Amino acid sequence: MKKKDLKILRLKKNEELKSLGYEKKKELLRIGAEVKVGKEKNLKKVKMLRKNIAQILTLIREKEIWEEEKEKFERKNRINPKARKRQSSKVKKS
Repeated sequence: MKKKDLKILRLKKNEELKSLGYEKKKELLRIGAEVKVGKEKNLKKVKMLRKNIAQILTLIREKEIWEEEKEKFERKNRINPKARKRQSSKVKKS
């Protein structure tokens, strides 16, 4: 897959990427069978499809990790109203 195509895929949502990955897997099965039968002459097609599927799965996982980290950051930086009162009452006297 070209870099330009990867940039376009990065903008898509996880659901779209998963459906695209599913379609690529179906195509891989079809092409693989055609290669074994001798109908398909281009053997590199299988290799490129496997590589494309791996790239799509990597993008999906990157997005999942990004969402997890975002949630952790938001939870960490969210201040509880009770904690806010305690912080304001603990003003240091010099």
